[in-house]
Amino acid sequence: MRLVSASQRVVAGLKDKIFAGDLPPGQKLPSEAELIEEFGVSRTVVREAVTRLRAEGLVETFQGRGSFVLAVPEPTSFTVESAAIRTHHDVLDMIDFRLGIECEAAALAAARIDDRGGEAVRAALDEFVDAAPEDAVEADFRFHRAVAAVSGNRFYLDLLDSLGPMMIMLPRTRLGDTHSITDAAHAERVRREHGEVAAAVIAGDPDLARAAMRLHLGNTRRRLDAGRL
Repeated sequence: MRLVSASQRVVAGLKDKIFAGDLPPGQKLPSEAELIEEFGVSRTVVREAVTRLRAEGLVETFQGRGSFVLAVPEPTSFTVESAAIRTHHDVLDMIDFRLGIECEAAALAAARIDDRGGEAVRAALDEFVDAAPEDAVEADFRFHRAVAAVSGNRFYLDLLDSLGPMMIMLPRTRLGDTHSITDAAHAERVRREHGEVAAAVIAGDPDLARAAMRLHLGNTRRRLDAGRL
């Protein structure tokens, strides 16, 4: 345990210097002797720390030359342009992507639900249920966003925001009249599916929330698949 702790300390110290720019890209790491003196550790610990930095893609080691700092990748934002989703297959892929994201977001939301989160999900559901047909897409998106927000994980929220209301709108443009939000029977089915998701999240049941979201998005996928030309 002492070796692991010491190695982690060296890794953390070198990372701080790399991220602060004190060890810029292309610069050689201090020698083993210098690191041993700086951190008060053994040669074995130093080598273990450099190995970890290499595994994380922060340094590269050359035989006989030493280890050099690599450039830290620039952060990139995840975005999906609606224009890039052109085909029926693209829309199905987007639903599959949402299944992987939103089912777990719903489960996490249920695990972390509190009074404030419950009120937010309930309000979003009420807004969706009461929405006029022309406002249904936005209200539907806000419901899914509310569930992701309650998860407390900003990455789920960032992903849904990158998709925006088009994640609701694009599938609907490929469904027939029997699956239109203006069709009373279909509208009631969709409202019921949303209600089951909300109830499971508010009840704090992660497994049920995951299953309810999977049922809802799975039904959307089946409707789309049945309508494939």
